[in-house]
Amino acid sequence: GVGAARAGNLTFMVGGVEQEFNAAKELLTCMGSNVIYCGEVGTGQAAKICNNMLLAISMIGTAEAMNLGIRL
Repeated sequence: GVGAARAGNLTFMVGGVEQEFNAAKELLTCMGSNVIYCGEVGTGQAAKICNNMLLAISMIGTAEAMNLGIRL
């Protein structure tokens, strides 16, 4: 989020040509503490989507548990 961006603690999951990744890595490390090369073009987006899906599933489970606890 915004706080992580201000603190320079973002995570970048990057796909593309490895030489181009290495050229951009120095710039990305100015904004994030974790810069991960994922492979070919599109693999960074796929990793980010999987990460977001896992977070969403976790948040749904938390909300359902809270709702159940309140109702019981």
